[in-house]
Amino acid sequence: MKSLDVIVAALLVIGGLNWGLVGFFGFDLVASIFGPMSFLSRIVYALVGISALYQAAQWKAIQRRWQVATA
Repeated sequence: MKSLDVIVAALLVIGGLNWGLVGFFGFDLVASIFGPMSFLSRIVYALVGISALYQAAQWKAIQRRWQVATA
């Protein structure tokens, strides 16, 4: 499960950086790599969305797995 946690975290960083680029510069990196709303772009966007849902639903379990102290 820790491997999945790392993959999810990486996808969320990619998604966050992409949204930052969109917000600050109007530049969509995913669309520039894979094409605007291409099949691959949609897969990347979907994976980022699924990662966010996983992170939101599993944050307590992730903390326990990684033994992160809660504040």
